[in-house]
This record gives sequence, C-alpha cells and structure tokens, in this order.
Amino acid sequence: MKSGSWRQTWRNVALLAAACLAGLGCYGGPQMAANMPMTDAPRELSKVALPSYQIEPPDVLLIQVVRWAVDEKTGEILKLKPANQLLPQAIDGPHLVRPDGTVSLGVYGSVQMAGLTLDQARDNIKGFLGQWFGSSPEAFAVIVDVAAYNSKSYYVITDGGGYGEQVFRFPVTGNETVLDAISQIQGLPAVASKRDIWVARRGPNCGPEQVLCVNWICITQFGDTRTNYQVLPGDRIYVMAQRIIRADSILAKVLTPVERLFGITLLGSETVNSIKGVR
Repeated sequence: MKSGSWRQTWRNVALLAAACLAGLGCYGGPQMAANMPMTDAPRELSKVALPSYQIEPPDVLLIQVVRWAVDEKTGEILKLKPANQLLPQAIDGPHLVRPDGTVSLGVYGSVQMAGLTLDQARDNIKGFLGQWFGSSPEAFAVIVDVAAYNSKSYYVITDGGGYGEQVFRFPVTGNETVLDAISQIQGLPAVASKRDIWVARRGPNCGPEQVLCVNWICITQFGDTRTNYQVLPGDRIYVMAQRIIRADSILAKVLTPVERLFGITLLGSETVNSIKGVR
C-alpha cells in the first residue's frame, strides 16, 4: 500500500474517532431534570407514606381465619368466647396470589385478591366464607397481611461503559432512598460516573413524571439529603459510566476492526515480499 493511501486511511480513522468523541458530549440525560418539577419530590428527611398497598400477583399473603361461636337460639355472635379453627380445613399460613389474581383457600375454593387493599381483601374473604358456610360474614375473624412484597419494585440500572447495562430489581418496602438502593448493589461500579446518576420516575401517561438528578458526592461525602430521594414503586435509578470510559470503548469498537484489517494487509504484503525475495 502506498504511503499516501496509508495517510489518507489514518486521517479517515482519526476523523471517525473525533466524531465518536464529539457525540459523547451531546448526551443530555441528567440535564433533563433542570426543567422538571423536583421541589415536591420526597427525600431522606421528608419522606411520605405510600398509598394503601394494593395486592397483585405474585405477592404472598399471610391469611389466618377463625370462626366465632354463634348462639343457636338468637344467632348472636359470641366474640367473648374462644374462636375455633375452620372445619373441614383450617386457613392459616402463606398464600400465593396466582397470575389470575386469585388466592386458593383449599376446599372452600378461590377468592379474588388482585387490586384490593388489605382491608378490602379481609372483607372479601369474610363475605366469601359467609356464603360458603351460609352464615353472617361477621362470624369470621380474618387477618390478611403481606408476607412477601413481590409485585411492587424499583430498578437500579448500571451502564457498562459501552458494553451493555445491568438491571437489578428490588422490592419496595416504603422506606428506601437512593443511598439505600445503591447499597443493595454494593456501591457504585468501578466504571460509574459520580456526576451522572438520576432517578427516572414513571408517570401515568406513559412518559416520565420526573427525572431527578442525584448529587452522589454531596450525599455520601457531606451528608446532604436534598438529592437523596425516596424511592417509589416503579422508579428507575440509572448510573451512567464515566464518559472517558465510554469514549475508550467506542474507540476500541471502531479501531479494532481497522487494526485487524491493517494487520491482515501487512501480513499479506510481507508474505508477497518474502516470496519475491526467495525467487
């Protein structure tokens, strides 16, 4: 290959690399937060109580049911007397909410649970058993609690610097902050940028409700709680890689095929020259 061709090829490669580096400066994900409402976002020292928990698959519910004694003459429910386990089958233990939103109560059948709060689920079970036994729903004492919060979660997504992303899913218990979420993945990855972390909060109309920029250095080194936001169900906490590492990976992807091609070309040229020399 002529020296002029080599220079032209490397000039093209350099221009392509410069274009890749320039493209990195156009990314504006965290800057979106500057124009979005953030003043009312709950944070470490001003958390809010989450709405009443709505049951969804695949939550695991702890259900306990006992039946009060009933006066045979008056039909009065005798709540001062000890309650009895149900017969022919007791209901006491964990119950999985199935994909169709129902919970199996054994021989009594299945009862719908999806979309209900815990209080509504309790009343629903009481009404269901009242119909099954042919008695008043108030004859049953029902306890419903959540044994495993499987349906409400948030996500921590870490950028691999041009080599994919990792997604971590964690259940929401109502008290987590950004710092708690990052601690679940043992801190920031080695390639992470401390200046490019944000919370993408989903909205009801398919788009983001808020994009909240996180100041990691202030949270960890100075105890500043202003951007240590409370994590809500469905939140995406995105940790971007350092831009120099992204640039390096992009350059590696661009230059590696070129270097491989040049290596094959040089090998072919040396082979031809060596054959000519032998002759």
